[in-house]
Amino acid sequence: MSWLVLVLSGVLEAVWATALGRSEGLTRWLPTVLFAVALVLSMGGLAYAMRELPTGTAYAVWVGVGAALTVAWAMATGAEPVSLVRVLLLLGIVGCVVGLKVVG
Repeated sequence: MSWLVLVLSGVLEAVWATALGRSEGLTRWLPTVLFAVALVLSMGGLAYAMRELPTGTAYAVWVGVGAALTVAWAMATGAEPVSLVRVLLLLGIVGCVVGLKVVG
């Protein structure tokens, strides 16, 4: 259960990071509210997962999932350029996250 919560918390990290970017310095109310809610839920999920998972592993997976999804979403929406190198690097992050689960 902790792994599922951790991955979902990583997804919420991507949500809050994207919302923060769209909030224009916390001046737009809807992205700001989404940022705050996703941030609290993401941190809560991370804290829950860390009750059973080692801190370093949990944090690395949380950040890895969040970072990979944030960049993937930015590329999918045209906010960031897409290139083969970027896609391969994102796949490397995902591979490392899966590796931490496999060896854990």
